[in-house]
Amino acid sequence: MTNVSGGTLRRRPAQRRSVERVERMLDECAKLLDEVGYEALTTKEVARRAEVPIGTFYQFFPDKQGLVRALAFRNLEAFLDRITTRLGDTDLSGWTELVDLAIDEFVAMKRSTPGFAVMDFGEVLPTPGGPALRGTERMLDAALENNVVVADRLRTITIDVLGAPVGPELDRALVVAVEAADAVLKLAFRTAPEGDPELIAECKLLVRRYLAGHLPS
Repeated sequence: MTNVSGGTLRRRPAQRRSVERVERMLDECAKLLDEVGYEALTTKEVARRAEVPIGTFYQFFPDKQGLVRALAFRNLEAFLDRITTRLGDTDLSGWTELVDLAIDEFVAMKRSTPGFAVMDFGEVLPTPGGPALRGTERMLDAALENNVVVADRLRTITIDVLGAPVGPELDRALVVAVEAADAVLKLAFRTAPEGDPELIAECKLLVRRYLAGHLPS
């Protein structure tokens, strides 16, 4: 379900029909990102393919950027839900497994989720692995970069699951870890369409070794 709590929509869909329309528009947006890319994406085509009047589109989204911003929030929620679900099915022996699990879920979404290869959590990638389109680094929050928002959401899971010590040191470490993982995974998907497995393994190793100085063993 779309995350509308952060003001991603102009109007909150109250009826089931409206919710379904919003989801269809986001679905078609994701598919079109794969098919034509961000620059060629149009609100008119999204509305046409979602089978909603263009006026209905503008009831919920102010413009194309507002549409992809809502999709970025939905992607983030889906990623966090996948991690939470996996955690419920897994008996972790330590935090290193949480690192591997999170990276595996991100890679799986890159490979299979419509539009995720072009825009995962807000940054628009005109080509696989970047570089990102200017002006999209703060899609989730006008004041914070996307990776800072992602790190903050992962911080909640880290504290809940691992009982990690709360404080600025953990906050900073998670931002660094997310930035590092983001850079290496971009390289992995520049190297191979499905993500170079050796680089993905190196990403896990890098993050585990870095966090070893910040998380309890």
